[in-house]
Amino acid sequence: MKRILFACFNFLIVCVFSQEKTHTSNIEVSNFYGNIAEHSISISHLITSHPYGSIVSWNKQTYGYEDWEQYYGYPEYGGTFIFQDMRNGFLGKNIGLYGHYNFYFLKRNVMLRIGQGVAYNTNPYDKEDNQRNQVYGSRLLSSTFVMMNYKRENIIDRLGLQVGVSMIHYSNANVKAPNGSTNTMALNFGVNYNIESEKPTYQRTVSFEKYTEPIKLNLAFRSGVNESDVIGSGQHPFYVFSAYADKRLSKKSALQIGVDAFFSNFLIDFIRHRNIAYPSPKYDGTEDYRRVGAFLGHELFINRLSFETQLGYYLFNESKFETMHYFRGGLKYYITPKIFASATLKSHAARAEAVEVGVGVRL
Repeated sequence: MKRILFACFNFLIVCVFSQEKTHTSNIEVSNFYGNIAEHSISISHLITSHPYGSIVSWNKQTYGYEDWEQYYGYPEYGGTFIFQDMRNGFLGKNIGLYGHYNFYFLKRNVMLRIGQGVAYNTNPYDKEDNQRNQVYGSRLLSSTFVMMNYKRENIIDRLGLQVGVSMIHYSNANVKAPNGSTNTMALNFGVNYNIESEKPTYQRTVSFEKYTEPIKLNLAFRSGVNESDVIGSGQHPFYVFSAYADKRLSKKSALQIGVDAFFSNFLIDFIRHRNIAYPSPKYDGTEDYRRVGAFLGHELFINRLSFETQLGYYLFNESKFETMHYFRGGLKYYITPKIFASATLKSHAARAEAVEVGVGVRL
């Protein structure tokens, strides 16, 4: 599990910090205070107070030296550190490291930040010492955060202010049970400081004419380990084979249609356990653990990095595990124009099934 989560984080950091040709940077420090959303009654006993914490970020500013920077309105990219006290002894505290992008709107007064990384929890579930923590089954967690701020720079010399809202999600994506996850909704307030006093001129050289490509075939293989929701049932490897076509609509996006074949070994034990523990005329314990799905998707391209979202439906699913619909979302990095690596999360509604690490080819 540790190897998988660290691989996802290192993959993201390499993608973010390998880019060049930007010339200025800034740092931000914010404090936040909020609430844990009660997305399930199973976590209600753990919501006892208002969590708080701090967010420290470093941003690299872009000025259009590469075409993608102009397409996205000169975004920023960088790294973030988050400390959060969950204000509940059973949940403990979370310490996270993230790679992020900042996108600007309304004459660069409104900033939207999207970050992905890993977090360390100080008090995860333990069957003897911490049975009440049904949300964090491991110390290492996958974490996503979204922040929207009203931001003003250089109010006093290079010092500025920002205020806004944040959402911070923690989950181990069923790498190990239990995995209830938490979502913190918070208000944040902080300061920003420009390290350099002078900024280059924004470049305006690209053409925004319509761009298309022929339909391309993609083949992908994803794998990892996960566990069913039955605590102590054990971690098992899984394998996913995907084939899909994509149609590039512009420099920024493409549509996808394809199929997945899932070989999830944890379902072998889950099917056996369900038949013994919850006997039902619907199931006899001989159901096939393999599944086949079809999906529609979208890919958003940012330089060599892209954000992929897919909504699927099982065409074959004898196990009837969770719902018949599934969702996949995550990151791809194009090593070359034809070869990519990926780190994605597969879920059924709000219930995560697995973190998938993969490779693929775009023919």
